[in-house]
Amino acid sequence: MEGPGTAAPLVTPRQGVRNAALAVRLSAVIVTATVAEPRVLTVRIGRGRSEALPSGPLEVEHRTLEVGLRAWVERQTAQKLGYVEQLYTFGDRDRVEEARAGRALTVAYLALVREARPEGAAEAVWQSWYRYFPWEDWRDGRPAALAPLEECLSLWARQAGSETQRRLREERLGLAFGGSWNEELVLERYELLYEAGLIEESSRDIGRPPPSRDGLASGVAMAADHRRILATAIGRLRGKIKYRPVVFELMPPAFTLLQLQRTVEALSGVRLHKQNFRRLVEHQGLVEETGGISAETGGRPARLVRFRREVVLERPAPGLRLRGARRVTQS
Repeated sequence: MEGPGTAAPLVTPRQGVRNAALAVRLSAVIVTATVAEPRVLTVRIGRGRSEALPSGPLEVEHRTLEVGLRAWVERQTAQKLGYVEQLYTFGDRDRVEEARAGRALTVAYLALVREARPEGAAEAVWQSWYRYFPWEDWRDGRPAALAPLEECLSLWARQAGSETQRRLREERLGLAFGGSWNEELVLERYELLYEAGLIEESSRDIGRPPPSRDGLASGVAMAADHRRILATAIGRLRGKIKYRPVVFELMPPAFTLLQLQRTVEALSGVRLHKQNFRRLVEHQGLVEETGGISAETGGRPARLVRFRREVVLERPAPGLRLRGARRVTQS
């Protein structure tokens, strides 16, 4: 669906059920970041020019899944990938458009890059990931998108078919949206919004036009299951920066501590306490001074530092255990 080529079908016969062709597709969540926002590389596909992740089928000439993924990304965006890890395998029958012609598995990957200009065969554009998840950005306080969404979710919970189902829905809402905000639960929040019919994909997947939702900031829809894949990647990355130094894959060779803090804040969606953050970076031995200074801070010149790659050999979990400037709670 996302690109040219023919998927390699796998035939899986089951007794009493007709044989179904199983197509394997590869999708990439390619993330970069500036001090202001995290970005994901998207392409436009189909007649409706839907926003999508770079994707394509696994083909016979692809020696491995990762080789196939890199080939599709370079073909569609001209972006060469560095750090890549397998994210998850998605295969829900009723949640992907490819299933209408059979059954499809999508093997998704997370890739971290320093931003480059995409120039592939498809229209490739870097987009802020908060374009798709506006309720996930708490850097300036409680997002305006949350209040109307929570009101609709509460109504959805009350309209459950049984008391048991109502309690289950309210429990899930409390974990994902209530109390202290857990920035890692991106997928759980997206799934609740999907089940409640509050995002465009949920209507599209059952063949109904999206209802009018004036004032409901539910984010920009993506093709097939791609927003679900992106939600999974954001949650994974937000968790991973706490115990692995992956954020440095997004930083330039030399940077200031303030630039590092703002980048981590952009990824996590929360503000961090400046002095606590600097003490954590120094205590973990994550950076070392370059001897240079930056005059781009708008104030006093700031020291330039670089990532100490030796740290991954010194400790098993050299990450940034985040602690916000204040506990974020919902009223």
